[in-house]
Amino acid sequence: MTTTETSTSQPGSKETDKKRVPAFLRQFSTILLLVIAIEITIFSNTASHFNTTGNFLEIIRLSVEVGLLALVMTPVILTGGIDLSVGSLLGLCAILFGKLWRDGHLPVWLAAICTLLIGATGGGLNALLVTRLRLPPLIVTLGSFSLFRGLAEAVTRGVDNFTGFPDSFLFLGQGYFLGTIPAQLPVFALVAVGVWLLVHRTVYGRAFRAIGFSPEGARFAGIPVERRLALAYILTGSVCGLASLIYVAHVGQAKADAGTGYELLAITAVVLGGASIFGGVGDVHGTLLGLAVLAILRNGLILSDLPAELAGILTGVLLLAVLVGEAVLKKLFVHRSRRLNTQVAPLNPLNPPA
Repeated sequence: MTTTETSTSQPGSKETDKKRVPAFLRQFSTILLLVIAIEITIFSNTASHFNTTGNFLEIIRLSVEVGLLALVMTPVILTGGIDLSVGSLLGLCAILFGKLWRDGHLPVWLAAICTLLIGATGGGLNALLVTRLRLPPLIVTLGSFSLFRGLAEAVTRGVDNFTGFPDSFLFLGQGYFLGTIPAQLPVFALVAVGVWLLVHRTVYGRAFRAIGFSPEGARFAGIPVERRLALAYILTGSVCGLASLIYVAHVGQAKADAGTGYELLAITAVVLGGASIFGGVGDVHGTLLGLAVLAILRNGLILSDLPAELAGILTGVLLLAVLVGEAVLKKLFVHRSRRLNTQVAPLNPLNPPA
């Protein structure tokens, strides 16, 4: 056996580790693309007007608000955290935007800037409780979920509704460039590129993953864990404010129940995209694929005249299948690694058996 062969067959070598990883885990994006292809094939045969350019652009247009939340949820989940408050914060931001514009008599552009700051403040509250008080993100954001929704209902007394926004603002959610491109698509694309660069091309993305694997290990490595976590939650809050503006422009009104259920759809898209709910694993393009799976499913069911409740059922089935599959594959991977270590390690002359 040559030196090269010996080094590549050792238990700790990259080649051996790559062989131990199940092909499914190494090709998760391929699996999602296959699911999307299956969805398109089925709905092309069962739904009228599904397989058209106009409908695919409509799928994108209707997915922007949830997609924005899913994009910024990715760094949060990478750190091992979660944010259950994004839907409620979107609703609160929408209500306060309407109130600042109608009752506060602010210009639309100034009310929009204030809305982005309000979203960042909501994210900052979550960041403060998670980083300074070291409270579990699940408990913190569950509390802020109720807080933000309660504030939105208090401001409107559960019945007030803000409408009559100027056409120049409504174009953001209802208009089209060149007659075909949804006006909100460039905004979504810019945020997607920005989050992708943050996660995959900066030290912040590496820090998010390190924190997700081991917060204490990240601290020993010199990573400012609290500041990185704060960045993730404040970014999430800011984009919630942006998503609320697109939501209001899309539906033409701001009401207290805006964004209801969006937090679950965002989390589902991220997890379907291959992110581990325990942190450390995930990527932005996986999140986009997970979002596409959900968006095509919901659109296809509607065009197929199937019950709307079926979308929720199938979404839940998909999420549970991914979580269960991840747990099972991890156990198989650990078992296989231990077995290979037992078989290969005694053959390594540098590591003789005890």
